[in-house]
Amino acid sequence: MFYSFGGGYVTAAVQLGSSMGDIKNPYLLYAKGGLMLAVGLLASLLLLVRSPGLATVALLGVAIWGFCRAYYFAFYVIEHYADPSYKFAGLFSFFQYLVRNRKRRPPEPVASDGQDEAVDTADSQ
Repeated sequence: MFYSFGGGYVTAAVQLGSSMGDIKNPYLLYAKGGLMLAVGLLASLLLLVRSPGLATVALLGVAIWGFCRAYYFAFYVIEHYADPSYKFAGLFSFFQYLVRNRKRRPPEPVASDGQDEAVDTADSQ
């Protein structure tokens, strides 16, 4: 499926849902991770050069921490605790999941099978 974006003299066709595969080469995975780290460090450095100060450093640290926690939530907490049946492929996949499951009730907590209580009563005697 192709969609056309742009106006005037500039028009670009973008194929959505292309069948691009996952990166499996360890060298490319490390290179991609290194590039992401470099982008983050460069952006942080430029921000600090443009607006030096303790407040900028503190706010930048809090922003980075908050985004890291949100990313952890999207890719670890949901998969391992909230909905183990769903595996995310990226942030777009996570947003699709949120939209599709917006009206669904959260699962009930797992009830204890009663063995813990039996152990507690045996220990207290």
